[in-house]
Amino acid sequence: MPDRTYRTADPYRDLDVIDARAPRTNQAAVGAVALLGAITGLWWLPALVALQLTLGLVKGRRWCLACVAYFELIQPRFGEGPLEDARPPRFANQMGAVVMAISAVAYLGGVPLLGGALALLVAALALLSAATGFCTGCQMYKLYARVRGLGRGHGHIERIEPSDLEGGLTGNTVVQFTHPLCSDCHRLERDLREQGRTVLTVDVREHPQLARKYGVGVVPTAVAVDASGAVLSRLA
Repeated sequence: MPDRTYRTADPYRDLDVIDARAPRTNQAAVGAVALLGAITGLWWLPALVALQLTLGLVKGRRWCLACVAYFELIQPRFGEGPLEDARPPRFANQMGAVVMAISAVAYLGGVPLLGGALALLVAALALLSAATGFCTGCQMYKLYARVRGLGRGHGHIERIEPSDLEGGLTGNTVVQFTHPLCSDCHRLERDLREQGRTVLTVDVREHPQLARKYGVGVVPTAVAVDASGAVLSRLA
């Protein structure tokens, strides 16, 4: 029987990645409290959500009550889920904190219709994420990362400098930006190698300067290049 208490990533130290189930647990809690706030019109409920999200973002996951409940009670029972890039759900939490803070201010400022509408919006998106895994804030982050990369001239990664890689380039090599604890990264690399592809990996934890240079906002990112480093196609 597999050891369900085994963790590939420490949830409180390996902050570059996160168990994909943890944000859904957090979103369920956020959605429930936000919905209650929208129904009751109590200003302190959206304020409470905003405070809790902000504490988790600033002080770390030990200050996120839903996260602690997941890592200490749920994960040991069911085992570690797939690990994903932590930046998209972190951005979603930032957006949620801002919107819920505005909701609380609207309630206090005598504009309950606006406060309720914002709380209801957060509740709907959070509960959708908790139920289906579709995270609107995460998708917004990925779009932002893509646009930011385009603005720097690297969004499409037109060329990879061979000198940036360990090992030479041959025809139709795949360069994959990865993280050692990212489940999707391992899965993609395995699939590419099973297809007979030559894969050169760039660990963004060890080489963050290369992630910045090529505008890589989320992992895994993979491109096929020729022997000169010119990008032939984007694979992920």
